Amino acid sequence: MSIHALFLNCSLKKSSEGESNTDALIKEVSTRLEQRNISSETVRIADYQVAYGVVDDAGDGDEWPQIIEKIKKADIVVIGTPIWMGEKSSIATKVMERINGSVSVTNKKGQPIYYNKVGGVVVTGNEDGAKHAISSILFGLSYNGFTMPPETVTYWVGEAGPGPSFIEAEGYKHEFTMEQVKKMVHHLDYFARLHQQHEIPVMEDE
Repeated sequence: MSIHALFLNCSLKKSSEGESNTDALIKEVSTRLEQRNISSETVRIADYQVAYGVVDDAGDGDEWPQIIEKIKKADIVVIGTPIWMGEKSSIATKVMERINGSVSVTNKKGQPIYYNKVGGVVVTGNEDGAKHAISSILFGLSYNGFTMPPETVTYWVGEAGPGPSFIEAEGYKHEFTMEQVKKMVHHLDYFARLHQQHEIPVMEDE
C-alpha cells in the first residue's frame, strides 16, 4: 500500500532564500512519515507564480494547476504557515482560496478531488496566533472535502514580540511541539491507510 504526503509550505521566503522556520518544522513531520514508508514532497508556494482568485486556473502564467496535479496524487496534504501579526501568512490565505476555487474539480465518482485525502497543519512563529491560524485552515480543508483526523496539527511559537524563531530557538527540542508531531504522524498515517481501504461512498439521493 503506497502512501504519499504533500506539504505546501506557505512561507514568504523563496527556496533561494534558504530554509524557512516553517520548513524546519515540516521536516520533523515528513521525516517521521518517511520512517513509516510514506513518501513526501514539500512545495514552497513562493517559488511558483500563483495568481489570486477563487478559481481553478487563472491563466496568464498561473502555476496553480501544477500544484493541483500534485494534490491529486497525494493521500495526505499538510498546509504549513508562519504567523504574521497573529494571522496565517498571506500566501496561506491565497492557497486556501485557490483550494476552494478548485473544489469543482472532481474524481471519477464525481466527488471533489479532496475527498479521501487527509489534511494537516503546521504553524511556526514568535508571537501569538497559532491556534487562530490552525482553526482557519482546518475549517477550510474540512469544508472543501479533506478528512481532518484528531490532532493532525503541530505548532511552535516563541515569546511575544521580536525574538528567535523555530530554527534559532531549537524548537525541535520543545516537548509539546514534538509530542504533537508524533501524534500528527500517527493519525495521518492511520487515516490515509483507512481511506485507501474504505473510500467515502457517493451520497445517494434521498
